[in-house]
Amino acid sequence: MTIEDSVDQVCEGAGLVAEFDDALRMLTGKWKGEILWRLTQRTHRFGELKRAIPGVTQHMLTTQLRELEADGLVERTIFPEVPPRVEYTMTPAARALRPVFEALFQWSQVHGGGLRRNRSKTTKQPSASRGT
Repeated sequence: MTIEDSVDQVCEGAGLVAEFDDALRMLTGKWKGEILWRLTQRTHRFGELKRAIPGVTQHMLTTQLRELEADGLVERTIFPEVPPRVEYTMTPAARALRPVFEALFQWSQVHGGGLRRNRSKTTKQPSASRGT
């Protein structure tokens, strides 16, 4: 089903919009996009993801990975070794999103810089030193 196909159904009820919102919620989070992008490349251990994503804290990475796992997008495998080894990989449901990520990546290459510049113009705070 496409967005165009669903217009009549959306008018009949909010079910499809709610499903779309739920799907977006699964993907939103400061680090989820980058986590999923990294996992499209290959399986990663926790420490590899932590090193590969600058600025993410251990707590936030753990939280985001747990949410992705709960949503069925990431699979966590614990190996019975000492020390324990934990690997993260995408589930088939998440792998099905790869064309979406690639399209979004292409879109960002065309529009990302301009949008970022526009956002910085509109979010600048007024100077704190005003003459009173």
